[in-house]
Amino acid sequence: MKYVTAIMTQSTKAENCAWNMQYTPYDQSYLDAFYRHKDNDGRRFRLSDITAPGGAKASKGNPHYEFLGVTRYWRFSKETMQKLYKAGRIVQTAPGTVPAQKRYLDEMPGVPLQDLWLDIKPVQGLSAETVGYDTQKPEPLLDRIIKLSSNEGDLVLDCFCGSGTTAAVAEKLKRRWITCDLGRFAIHTARKRLLAIPGVRPFIVQNLGKYERQLWAGSQFGDGNGERAEARQRDYVNFILGLYQAKPLNGYSWLHGVKGGRMVHVGAVDAPVSVGDVAQIAAEFKRAIGTGKDAPKTNGVDLLGWDFAFEMNEVAKQQAALANIQVRFLRIPHDAMDKRAVEQGDIHFFELAALSVETKMDKREVTLKLSDFVIPPDDVPEDVRRTVKHWSQWIDY
Repeated sequence: MKYVTAIMTQSTKAENCAWNMQYTPYDQSYLDAFYRHKDNDGRRFRLSDITAPGGAKASKGNPHYEFLGVTRYWRFSKETMQKLYKAGRIVQTAPGTVPAQKRYLDEMPGVPLQDLWLDIKPVQGLSAETVGYDTQKPEPLLDRIIKLSSNEGDLVLDCFCGSGTTAAVAEKLKRRWITCDLGRFAIHTARKRLLAIPGVRPFIVQNLGKYERQLWAGSQFGDGNGERAEARQRDYVNFILGLYQAKPLNGYSWLHGVKGGRMVHVGAVDAPVSVGDVAQIAAEFKRAIGTGKDAPKTNGVDLLGWDFAFEMNEVAKQQAALANIQVRFLRIPHDAMDKRAVEQGDIHFFELAALSVETKMDKREVTLKLSDFVIPPDDVPEDVRRTVKHWSQWIDY
């Protein structure tokens, strides 16, 4: 079965939109019928008619003159005809016959793209590009669409990325791209696929699982406004504290629990823990010192979050150190949403992935030294973990 697809007519508000016509190869029967001739160097060509309509109504200004002993209305001016003849592009097969123009096959782009695309086959099970994703599209299909409607450096958006074919092809064609999906498996599949591209440019994954978490929180703790919303938030915080084996606290806005003498903050379901949050936590921590039985016993704070702002490990830790607070960032694992994992007590919190780099500058030379490196195994798919043979591969990943 051949792969059949259709592309909608392009619609845009911009007047300078890209539209680069694509071509498909000529059918072999067409080549055999029309490109029968060959030059001495083996180049195939066909002979094309260069006469034009004549007469008062039909000529439309076409020139009328004698060329190689033949008088006709022609498609070209006499000057252009002489240049083409001198270049060997006009031939006369016999004296008195009408001259014709050589059209070389290697100069023809092919057949302009039609509405139905019958030449692209689906991804086969043993194909080198298959990633085991049910709805995976073949790369030649996206290659054609992206070339047709964009230029190098343009931005390509795919709101339902699936296996990541659009992003992978856009990357290979030197386009910028944004791709989205609600499924965790789709995001991991696309990410792994992009990382396998030689020379892939740096990219980031944002808000992985955010919508999945929102759905989970709504079903687990309910929806509501006012007092019900406060109760829902309290239930959520206490649930995460229970998984972390921390004791809940009351009377604080940013300090939610305590474990082993360290205060604990639980990040929101739908927002990353930010540097601003750390500032608020530090301020509340300082006010809480020595103010009751639940007052901090150490200067340590554990921040639990689903997502973290990218500058957390550098800026936020420096900010906390200035306030004489020692912070740790721990990621709330995806397994917290798995009822079976919760019931089995198989929930583990890992420190946020981080690189600590020392820099040394000497005039125009900069030396970088890796002084620490942390990556939580929970962030890395099992098949990737099995392939890592050297510590440096963790950093590459």
